[in-house]
Amino acid sequence: MHGYDLLVVGSANADLVIRVDRRPAAGETVLGSDVATHPGGKGANQAVAAARLGADTVLLARVGDDAHGRLLADSLGAAGVDTTGILAGGAPTGVALITVDPSGDNSIVVSPGANARLSVEDVRGAGELLAAARVVSLQLEIPIDTVTAAVGAATAAGSRVVLNPSPPAPLPAEVLAACDPLVVNEHEARFLLGADAGDTPEDWASALLAQGPRSVVVTMGAAGALVADPSGTLRIPSPSVEAVDTTGAGDAFTGALAWRLGTGDDLETAVRFAVRVGATAVTKAGAQASFPTLEEVTAAI
Repeated sequence: MHGYDLLVVGSANADLVIRVDRRPAAGETVLGSDVATHPGGKGANQAVAAARLGADTVLLARVGDDAHGRLLADSLGAAGVDTTGILAGGAPTGVALITVDPSGDNSIVVSPGANARLSVEDVRGAGELLAAARVVSLQLEIPIDTVTAAVGAATAAGSRVVLNPSPPAPLPAEVLAACDPLVVNEHEARFLLGADAGDTPEDWASALLAQGPRSVVVTMGAAGALVADPSGTLRIPSPSVEAVDTTGAGDAFTGALAWRLGTGDDLETAVRFAVRVGATAVTKAGAQASFPTLEEVTAAI
């Protein structure tokens, strides 16, 4: 019997954020703000986003035995995430270096640290967590062998698999076949499809479905998202908001989507909700600090 709405298997990073007037070109140095340190990482972000909305969420991740690792464990617990699956040691906590320009757009470089040590053995050791989750959500800031093992365990347990291939990398056929949905933005879709990707979200979704996933969601930023499965495609618009910072917005979207699928929503209904969550998140600065509660989503949009 499933005891968690959502298990997130993924990364946990310390986000080091600098605001700049403009992002530097190659070989260029620009001055920015003081460095602000925030809890982040795609796995931790998704878990916090879902927990803030009310999901019964657990995270399987690895951090360092250091100050950044303690920051992450404390922040996850404070957000309501079950930290049973947080493992410590093996390498320093992962770090993301983030620059944010005045429009709210960001550039990110990640040093994986302990995330790269989240192993197949760690997944095997978390068998009870995987068996207890209605939905398992994953990203690619951890080793692909670990992702593959987690997908296999989730499938065997009857859990639904949601995967955001970010940062993009080739995916094994058995991983693609389990995705319901595969969640991509334009960059990720074009990477997976190569030169023949096409020009529209409909093109990307159709071509990705042909690779094996059960369903596909294409996120389109301010334009919303596209839902695709064998029955067809549908664009879902985003509410109009003034963006302050897009950092973590995709993670907020995916965490919300995975949670709603775990509660029994169909894919279209879950995406409509997740689009609202993502739109609400970009109206505040930061990643996890911007993730709304259910009441905030309802009140804001």
